Amino acid sequence: MLEEYDIDNLNPRPNPYAKELKKQITIKISPNVIDYFKGESQNTGIPYQTLINMYLEDCVQNKKKLEITWK
Repeated sequence: MLEEYDIDNLNPRPNPYAKELKKQITIKISPNVIDYFKGESQNTGIPYQTLINMYLEDCVQNKKKLEITWK
């Protein structure tokens, strides 16, 4: 084992998944929304946070606009 490694030359290839890295944030979501996605998670076997991300990503890709109507 070497005493010191040259980190820059250890793995010179760029990470092919770097553009796919997610950013951790804090967001307030109502309990009924979380419960809904947790239920869908049990039906699909996909983690609920992944389902939420997939839904939001679909909104971005399809350029969905919010329709807000106040009651």
